[in-house]
Amino acid sequence: MSFIKQVSPLLYVLAAHLPAHAEEGAVLPSLPALLLDRHQLVTVDGKLDEAAWQAAPEFAQFHQFLPENGKPVPPGLRTSVRLLIDEHALVFGIRAWDDDAAGMRGSLARRDKVARDQDFIGIWLDPTGHSRAAQFVRVNIDGVLSDGMYRADEDEQDMGPDFPIDAAVRRLPDGYSMEIRWPLANLRFPYEGGNAWKLMVERSVPHAGGLVLTSTPLRTGTISFIDALQPIDGMGATVETVRDRAFLDLKPELTVRANRDRDDAGRRHANEASASLEINARPRADWVFNATINPDFSQVEIDEPMPTGASRIALSLPEKRAFFLESADVLGLPLPAFYSRTIASPEWGLRATWRSAQADATAMSLRDEEGGAVQRGRVYETVEYGQTRRTLASLVRGRWHDGGMVLGAFASQRGYGDAGGNAVAGFDGQWRSDGNQASWLLMHSQTSAAFTDEERTVRVPARRGSYAQGRYVHTSDDWWNEAKIEAIGAGFVNDNGFVPQTGIVKTDINLNRRLGEHTVPLGAGSLQLYEFETHLGVHETRTLSDAVTGQPANEIVERKVQPGIWFRSGRQTDLWANLGFDQQRAHRGGKLHDTPALHFGFDSSPLPWMPVLKAEVTLGRQLDVDADRVGGGGNVVVDAGLRFPLPGGWALESDVRVNRAWINGTRVRPAFADNGWRWLGMLHFTASDSLRLLAQNTSSSRRDDGITGLAPWAERGSHRSLLYRHLWRHGRSMSVGYARDRASEANAVNASLTVKFQWEV
Repeated sequence: MSFIKQVSPLLYVLAAHLPAHAEEGAVLPSLPALLLDRHQLVTVDGKLDEAAWQAAPEFAQFHQFLPENGKPVPPGLRTSVRLLIDEHALVFGIRAWDDDAAGMRGSLARRDKVARDQDFIGIWLDPTGHSRAAQFVRVNIDGVLSDGMYRADEDEQDMGPDFPIDAAVRRLPDGYSMEIRWPLANLRFPYEGGNAWKLMVERSVPHAGGLVLTSTPLRTGTISFIDALQPIDGMGATVETVRDRAFLDLKPELTVRANRDRDDAGRRHANEASASLEINARPRADWVFNATINPDFSQVEIDEPMPTGASRIALSLPEKRAFFLESADVLGLPLPAFYSRTIASPEWGLRATWRSAQADATAMSLRDEEGGAVQRGRVYETVEYGQTRRTLASLVRGRWHDGGMVLGAFASQRGYGDAGGNAVAGFDGQWRSDGNQASWLLMHSQTSAAFTDEERTVRVPARRGSYAQGRYVHTSDDWWNEAKIEAIGAGFVNDNGFVPQTGIVKTDINLNRRLGEHTVPLGAGSLQLYEFETHLGVHETRTLSDAVTGQPANEIVERKVQPGIWFRSGRQTDLWANLGFDQQRAHRGGKLHDTPALHFGFDSSPLPWMPVLKAEVTLGRQLDVDADRVGGGGNVVVDAGLRFPLPGGWALESDVRVNRAWINGTRVRPAFADNGWRWLGMLHFTASDSLRLLAQNTSSSRRDDGITGLAPWAERGSHRSLLYRHLWRHGRSMSVGYARDRASEANAVNASLTVKFQWEV
């Protein structure tokens, strides 16, 4: 990944979307809209042939952003947008001309897999007008959607939310036309006193050198690109008209599952059927209520294998369950103060979210069954305990904002019945202005629940702990710089959140110098670099004193000094490299080892049938934590995505991931190895019908290295699954799946056949 991506993900996304801003002092062009009366109807079929489209004002002032910002738009790639507003939705009509229509690229794919290797239209929408968050959707020329939410404060893109958006596309001899219908029921905005709604439309044209066009002029060098979203002109009394309108969505679900288990203890089988219900209600614009009853939170797709090497520190995983994604911008905090993966099998869940012009809040409570896992951080490891009790997980979050200032408060509680509990409360704030942003977070916890080796939860005397974080970011046309300090007390616990380490102080400094475009001579030719940067990252983690465990203060856990470079060139290719002058310690009182390494990687879209090819590689001296020694080794992750159109309008997706982490022993061969591979193939019959085959293997092992005397061991696991899914429309689907999992521990094999119906009313 690029350096900017390492320190600020959405600075990378608009390369699939670099952060940007209109020129200072420029007046942003508004995008006009036509209000329809209740008798005017528009069918979403991609044709743009209704009379309303002819009456709607046209907007066609697009600007080139990538690969060369500010360059004129090629005359053969004209783009126009018309916007209709009816009593239920925003309806966008897009006409995209292309003088090389035969070169347009599209593919049937999974939802949220629309990227810059495809021709697509993207819409970024901020109905609060605060420039703090935006909902977005991208629709490719085969009608596939990617959607989610972007948070400006942390510069993060969340692909979890799925919005009930209808879209249709018509390919034409000179381009394509598209209609996108975005229901007002899905937009979150204040009841009164709010700012003007804002949006931006983007267009991707991969066959024209990875061209990205936007409806507002953008430039690099600001905290967040959504400051440049343009106002919608002509909404009239739309907000006043729809703010009192109530919306209610009911989504019943029926799951029938047959399980077969086998291990050293024998064979077992079970058949079960469960019904669940999700309720989403919006009595008026500023209130949203969500409820879930007996949900089946089994994952449709298992998590990708992630190599951790010999590290004992847990990694966070993205959320995929809709209940937790409602109004995610309100709950967002620099520390994952609520980590929904801590909820394993809830009996029920309730949530309410409220917004006004200058404040918003959300509250949630869930009754969770036993069977999950609780993670608690320490200095050198994350300890995982089995959850053997029913718990009640609750939280409340509120924010006040005015211009560049945000002030917030947060509280959560996890109750274990008579075995105690964990409570957390905190305050946070943010200020931003003219390329500068400062943020802070203070939290305090009290914990009276502990876990024994016998997997029991017991009440203990309450222990308290604190957390503090401060972050400052400065950005300009030439620089992106960040300084961050984070202190996590040894007694700090958040069982509803994600705290993989405690008892430490972390300091991070990142300096990124933008050097603009460069041309590099290569023999008879040259290499055009559209963006070029140099980088210096400095990171250090030290311990805090802890009388309970006897941990002394100021023990260096990790120190990194990493200078490097990053650049972007043709075929949507990013390359980066860091030299790591690093040091690491394995355990308290152990030696601080030198672990120098070379870190490098690339991300490219080299061919129409290979839109994704990327790798991240570390080679050098690696710390073997268990053995407390250093050996040569590395960490490699390679991803490749293949797309093949088939006769009859079918399409095949094939995604491959291979990862390996290893540390050599005294006999050159690895003393420790962690391997994984994953193949996901999807056969798309239509945009609504698909067949998915997933195969995944993981293995880790330790060999005798001739020095430490550690016992050799090996663990293996595999997953195979086949899933057919039919989608009638958003929220209405039927899926039939078979899965088989195998683990070397106890020779365990689990097989299951699942049939699931979802029906949104």
